[in-house]
Amino acid sequence: MRRKLIFTGLAAALTISVSAVCAQDLPINKGPFKPTDESLKEYKYPEWFRDAKFGIWAHWGPQAVPRQGDWYARNMYVENSRQNKYHVAHYGTPSKFGFKDIIPLWKAEKWDPEKLMALYKRAGAKYFVSMASHHDNFFLWNSKIHKWNAANMGPHKDVVGLWQKAAKKQGLRFGVSEHLAASYTWYQPAHGADTAGQYKGIPYDGADPQYADLYQTKAAAGDNAWLTTNPVYMKQWYAEVKELVDTYHPDLLYSDSKLPFDEVGRSMLANYYNGDIARNGGKLTAVYNCKEASNGKWAQDVERGVLDSISTYPWQTDTSIGDWYYQTGQKYRTGTEVIQMLLDIVSKNGNLLINVVQTPEGDLEPDVLNIIEQIAAWIPANGEGIYGTRPWKIYGEGPSTIKTNQKKGQFGGLSDVNAYQPTDIRFTTKGNSLYAFCMDAPKGDIRITSLGKNSKVNDKAIKSVQLLGSSEKLQWKQENDALVITKPANTPAWTVQGLKITLN
Repeated sequence: MRRKLIFTGLAAALTISVSAVCAQDLPINKGPFKPTDESLKEYKYPEWFRDAKFGIWAHWGPQAVPRQGDWYARNMYVENSRQNKYHVAHYGTPSKFGFKDIIPLWKAEKWDPEKLMALYKRAGAKYFVSMASHHDNFFLWNSKIHKWNAANMGPHKDVVGLWQKAAKKQGLRFGVSEHLAASYTWYQPAHGADTAGQYKGIPYDGADPQYADLYQTKAAAGDNAWLTTNPVYMKQWYAEVKELVDTYHPDLLYSDSKLPFDEVGRSMLANYYNGDIARNGGKLTAVYNCKEASNGKWAQDVERGVLDSISTYPWQTDTSIGDWYYQTGQKYRTGTEVIQMLLDIVSKNGNLLINVVQTPEGDLEPDVLNIIEQIAAWIPANGEGIYGTRPWKIYGEGPSTIKTNQKKGQFGGLSDVNAYQPTDIRFTTKGNSLYAFCMDAPKGDIRITSLGKNSKVNDKAIKSVQLLGSSEKLQWKQENDALVITKPANTPAWTVQGLKITLN
């Protein structure tokens, strides 16, 4: 996944206009969408995405093999970095043993996509996303235009295709993530060499022209931002993403950047939307995620962060239960923390897409399985307050809603992890039901100030109050400053408690 790259130097010495690509005739599927902002603003969010709320992601590939975490394919070439030192100690210098030599070591011999998908469905996921390619430029789909792919080497399996088959079998919507747009500048350290020691000045394998189709070519001076300025790269990216979406027709497509490359990106998006319409009998069901405010053109994605208020447009947080790739000894979120994240996001009109970390072999460690089981135990009783819901008039109340206590935006916090208190409440609504979730287990009576008689938020009478997951009859009264619910003698075992409040 993307972390901040810190680049130095002047602006690009070679400035190449994106219009140089636009002048070329990029093939776009026929349909109503054109590669313009005005046309893309006609997009309508499909109900499946608005109702789904919770997706699971497999951010997985050959970079998991060393068990050293995210960005290995780049950082193994960054002299004296943690991953470079590990690589030299375990595999030798990247002048002789590069990432191309890691790829055959990825066998995925314990990967059982059908078993995992059944587990993810039981845990409440309504959609599943497969990585299609990370910045390492290794494709997990059976590409006809790029030999560095999982069907051709490594596990010798069409990973995207097999994930998709398993998702469809379980009735889940299926998505893919592409991280290719950043690969051109991301991979540039592979073109370097050690500056000291035994292999000083001996080029890394990325500098060998015969591997340029994996490591990309050496970028022009100054072309070092997250997204390249090179129109050749842009056209290559367009062709690769077009092959991906035209072959697999995913319900969701994610880009690990803003919408890439201006008009080229708009052409890609028009192609994706039009192809989906043609495949679905004239109805648009596709969702596109990128890291840019949408203005209604797509569903904005916020990486490892969260919005601080209810969004007019549906949006998504993407994060992981741990590191993005498997790392020995990594610390994972608890099931409770995932549930808290989910509720905070849903209350603000968002979805949560969370990566479940797989081993290089493709299975899940016992502690990861335990996290999934914690979620699976909570969802059956509480899911009615999540799926198909919409935001209420306010997203919540309590200390965590105070602006000064919040972090916002990309890499901005996201209960990452906020210390919720029993007085922190998150609201969702569906029909005449208002759901109020206590983000931490109540220590005594539950007081919801937004539902007091004198509340300026609620103007409807309260008909009944029910504790989700419990058949015990609740005692409650509406006071001037709060709805007061007597804590029952017995409450469900989980930390986050859900209340269903029926309004007249």
